[in-house]
Amino acid sequence: MSDLRPSTGEFALIDWIRRREPERPIDSWTRVGIGDDCAILGVGEGTGAGCDLLITTDMLMDGRHFRLEQDGPEAVGYKAMAVNLSDIAAMAGSPRAAVVAVALPRHSAVEIARGLHAGLRAMADRFAVDLVGGDTNAWDGPLVITVGVLGHATVRGAVLRSGARPGDTILVTGPLGGSLSSGRHLRPEPRIAEALAIHRMAPIHAMIDLSDGLSSDLGHILAESGGLGAILDAEAIPVHPDAHEQGRRDGSSALDHALNDGEDFELCLTVAPEDAERLLTEPPAPAVLYRIGEVTETPGLFLRSSDGGSTPVEPKGFDHLRAGSE
Repeated sequence: MSDLRPSTGEFALIDWIRRREPERPIDSWTRVGIGDDCAILGVGEGTGAGCDLLITTDMLMDGRHFRLEQDGPEAVGYKAMAVNLSDIAAMAGSPRAAVVAVALPRHSAVEIARGLHAGLRAMADRFAVDLVGGDTNAWDGPLVITVGVLGHATVRGAVLRSGARPGDTILVTGPLGGSLSSGRHLRPEPRIAEALAIHRMAPIHAMIDLSDGLSSDLGHILAESGGLGAILDAEAIPVHPDAHEQGRRDGSSALDHALNDGEDFELCLTVAPEDAERLLTEPPAPAVLYRIGEVTETPGLFLRSSDGGSTPVEPKGFDHLRAGSE
């Protein structure tokens, strides 16, 4: 009997697939498989961490990740490349090449393809990424675009989600919330230079990019690190002005939007407390850092108020398979 129910969410499905992967032989190229922002392949014998190949891919669909008629194909191409570069940033890696596959609406395939290429090229040029191939199809359905990016780790090694330790300080690289309502989700800023600068200055224990929401994405770090917990300081979480504006419109608090909206593409990372002090005192350019809490040995995610009281936080970030997820 299957242990996967029809109502299972996206991340339970990923875990189900992950547990069915066969054990890899000792000489396998695969060093990290399913469960992180990138897979890691060791492509050279005895060449060290700096030659680890990082591979990531994301699919974007009209009506879910963008509105083609409203946003235009150039913005779609820009976002499609940027969200993959953000995954490379989450591993403290450097991007090098990309492949692109598209299912184009047949009625205006060439025009859309040219717009997509302009957006893809603009982001690729910013980060010196070569477009090296892909696949082009046309059909009577909506636009679907899949980008895969290849990069490499630094000599310090790729940063995983699984390295957080009790007592670690939790940092984020920018204000959160309101990106979808404001349209900011269409212009992500991959924090590649920031991640590399931080990693050079101090060892990062764990890191993830905030695509599904702080409450959910931090939860992935805690789960992958052995079932740890965290306490977030409500007044320390940087809230984007877009979240305040969205809160005024829908009646939710700006803090709720910062915790749960997603599509901010900032980085959330954990470091030792002494390293956090150095990073916050003299942030390595171009990084901007905010201390938002600490990792605990006791499982669970909690929000601490200014009076010292704490309440549990239910992860409400984006999940493709959860009913009602927007």
